[in-house]
Amino acid sequence: MIRYGVNPIGWINDDDLSLGDHIPLEQCLREAAEIGFEGIEMGRKMPADPRALRAVLAPHGLELVSAWCSLELLSRGVEAEKAALDARLRLLREMGCEVCIVCETSNTVHNDRNAPLSARPTLSGPEWPGFAGALTEIARHVAGEGLTPVYHHHMGTVVQSGEDLEHLLAQAGEELKLLLDTGHAAMAGMDPGAVAARHAGRIRHLHLKNVRPPVAREAIEKDRSFLDAVRAGVFTVPGDAEGGVDFMPVLRAVAGGYEGWLVIEAEQDPRMREPKAYQSMGLAALRKMAREAGLWGGDERSGGA
Repeated sequence: MIRYGVNPIGWINDDDLSLGDHIPLEQCLREAAEIGFEGIEMGRKMPADPRALRAVLAPHGLELVSAWCSLELLSRGVEAEKAALDARLRLLREMGCEVCIVCETSNTVHNDRNAPLSARPTLSGPEWPGFAGALTEIARHVAGEGLTPVYHHHMGTVVQSGEDLEHLLAQAGEELKLLLDTGHAAMAGMDPGAVAARHAGRIRHLHLKNVRPPVAREAIEKDRSFLDAVRAGVFTVPGDAEGGVDFMPVLRAVAGGYEGWLVIEAEQDPRMREPKAYQSMGLAALRKMAREAGLWGGDERSGGA
């Protein structure tokens, strides 16, 4: 069963707090439901208490898809990270989620407008086994709590490039699954379809994000900050003619066995690009492509095409 979800970052940004801060959570949830999404990922304006979160989601018929969990394994270590994760894992369990999104953010620059992408943290070859081993321990801890741990590769972090991702997946235990983000993959110079074909059996969560190639090229060539690239419009939704990501190879690669959420996560300046219009465009295009790829979504709400 394929289900369609959205991340509130298209309305209310979690990294650049000035983007969308004027938008009430109620508007985001109402519009997400009106568009036809079945679920939504955690955002910064949502309550972290399960009872309170259910109370704000239920009137809109939305489920919680998952939530981002920042890790700091490179600076704090495994046991500290397990303790730091426990409250979020409890929330996800009580909300009926199946996956937990993790990303190593020690020394990240993705949320700093003054830091160019070249300032991101990196690991040398001998450092990868220890890092991958620590992530495997975290993955086992998450799995022991009844959730599937999925790693989110991300611009500005220690796992950004294709080489980073291959190091991680080759050296981390099979307990650690992959969240493939098509936008972050494309911006980092990867071919999302090729990544999906190579690691289809390990992909347990998908963020379907489009990229405007000229903006991405300028951000890399001029060594912009990640947040400056976002403000310039580097990301957009599936179906936008300005986007350059080919989603069909990704969807076809996972069509044989993927079950779960197809999530649109496309951060843009909501004052420049109206969230409801863009997310509607994205869901209509994604549904059409998913059907053509052999994936089937069980809830064809009013926003379908």
